[in-house]
Amino acid sequence: MQVANEVTTTMKMKSLLFSAGLLATVATQAQKHVYEDLLVLYVDEKYEKCMEKALTYTENDATKKDALPFLYVSMCNYEMSKQEKYAVDYPKAGRDALKWAEKYRKKDKEKEFFNNYEDYWTSLNTMAAETGENLIDDPKGLSKAKANFDAMTSYYPENPGAWLMLAIVQYKSNLTKEGDLSVAAYDKAIAAAGDIKSLPKDQQKLLKNALIRYADLQVSKGNRDRARKYAEVGKDVFMEEPDFKGMWESL
Repeated sequence: MQVANEVTTTMKMKSLLFSAGLLATVATQAQKHVYEDLLVLYVDEKYEKCMEKALTYTENDATKKDALPFLYVSMCNYEMSKQEKYAVDYPKAGRDALKWAEKYRKKDKEKEFFNNYEDYWTSLNTMAAETGENLIDDPKGLSKAKANFDAMTSYYPENPGAWLMLAIVQYKSNLTKEGDLSVAAYDKAIAAAGDIKSLPKDQQKLLKNALIRYADLQVSKGNRDRARKYAEVGKDVFMEEPDFKGMWESL
């Protein structure tokens, strides 16, 4: 009985969350289709049907320029990637969630809807970052790690840690020019971010891990001063965490 009540409560919270997102969408897009049909299917956890219907909107001449259907395709794929029952028919659901998030952001360049779905970006970022980091030290997994961090920088270019992780993968893949460009993009993103403590927790974690990895990479190349320069960005925020403190003291 308790489990049933928890499920009901979770569903209500989810419904309220996305209803709030819908209301915000209606407020900003009063003259456009608000895709309430997709919202209802998503909240009811009918992810396959929701995705199929969203796909029709992405292909229809009247709606293919709208951003929200692309977002729903991403969200449905993400949810399906977590459930075993979809594994056979949708083995690449996690990867497709990232791909469609990229497509969504291209349609929503001005972030008209983006901030209404902060919880989703946190979840997607966490999945993409963890998967990417698990592959980054495996030479055979570098291409997949690169794909993950490349996607993250496309759908969320404001995320500084994603850029630095992408640079690390590119350097490990002997893509020096591309790595330099990603570091430059990181420099821009971290400057725009302002106070690191204001970043979402998932971005803070990724940034910390990226700073540690980047410092280690620079030290391995004999660039200890550069390692210290970049690590210093996180000194006042991450010093209480053993892995960052250990890296800093080694410099």
